[in-house]
Amino acid sequence: MKEQEIQSKIIKYIQAKGGYVVKIVTASKAGVPDILACIEGVFYGFEVKTETGRPSPLQLENIAMIKNAGGKSGIVRSVSDVVKVLDL
Repeated sequence: MKEQEIQSKIIKYIQAKGGYVVKIVTASKAGVPDILACIEGVFYGFEVKTETGRPSPLQLENIAMIKNAGGKSGIVRSVSDVVKVLDL
């Protein structure tokens, strides 16, 4: 499955949960996760990868910054991975 298809499924899932979600196309900062969301007052950043895709050091740094700021973030390859990060 292509990364874009995975992103689309994740966005639909978050919307169905009543969350605010945006897909980042171009950000003013490099390494920003592909999908940013807010669900029940919690900020999330999802870096979407295919099964063989690997995050860059800058993407990992941004994930760590989100977590350090009190949000939740991670590398996701499916809706199932998103559910694990959401911890719902």
